[in-house]
Amino acid sequence: MTTTIYSQISQNKRNTWLIIIAFMLFVSFLGWFTGQVFFDGSGTFFVLLALIFSSFSCIISYFESDKIILAISSAHEVTVEENKYLHNLVENLCIGAGLPKPKIYLINDTAMNAFATGRDPQHSIICFTSGIVEKLTKLELEGVIAHELSHIGNYDIGLMSIVTVLVGTVILISDWVTRGMFYGGRRKSSNSDVGGIIMIVGIILLVLSPIIATLMQLAISRDREYLADSSAALLTRYPDGLASALTKLSQDTEVLEAANRATSHLYITNPIKSENQGFLASIYDTHPPIAERIKRLEAM
Repeated sequence: MTTTIYSQISQNKRNTWLIIIAFMLFVSFLGWFTGQVFFDGSGTFFVLLALIFSSFSCIISYFESDKIILAISSAHEVTVEENKYLHNLVENLCIGAGLPKPKIYLINDTAMNAFATGRDPQHSIICFTSGIVEKLTKLELEGVIAHELSHIGNYDIGLMSIVTVLVGTVILISDWVTRGMFYGGRRKSSNSDVGGIIMIVGIILLVLSPIIATLMQLAISRDREYLADSSAALLTRYPDGLASALTKLSQDTEVLEAANRATSHLYITNPIKSENQGFLASIYDTHPPIAERIKRLEAM
């Protein structure tokens, strides 16, 4: 079947929400298991507790995550007077996308990268490294800007904050399971066989929960990158611009000092360069392979 921009967008949207639903079910199951096993059969109460805690954390991160991310990245706001060229590019594409103009921030680093953050299109920010602004051509930089505007227009910026909180909730609940296993809960099972099965299940959950949660987060992040690429091609009507920019970014071996594993999934390409390109490295990569992204763009 022929790949089109529209089919790519529809597919990635479906995949993302399927994973979000699976994520919430997984959080609910972990809460239920903790309550049933270690708190005298209070599974329903702990499901509600897990959902309330994750929802509250999501609200906090939704409103404050952009400030934290910019502070961690040592980024500073750029005025029109300081870089009129960059502001004009962003403003022109915003008009085409029907989006309000985001604030523009800059990281003083010659490595090439960019990301978008904020909670919605009305409170959005695009952050560039000085290297990507200086080294890309106008058409290539427009492709990058369109990609980041697509993250804003598709509400990825708020979604990824929520997903990050859900990952933290899963890890926290699995930590509760660990403490309950080793220090004992209040519930004592009258059936030793049931108790043994529960212990085995608990150990499996202990080992796999953080891994599964992280893989879910990475799957969502990869889908959103494909979606933003497709939306950017639709906005600029020139997929080759973004494809060329991604080619140059893939050839950039410089490490972005301001990035870390907590923020790496936000960038247009993985800012953390790794010499290990084996199977496990690819599983835990925050971004889909650049070669595959370029191939999809060229097919459009």
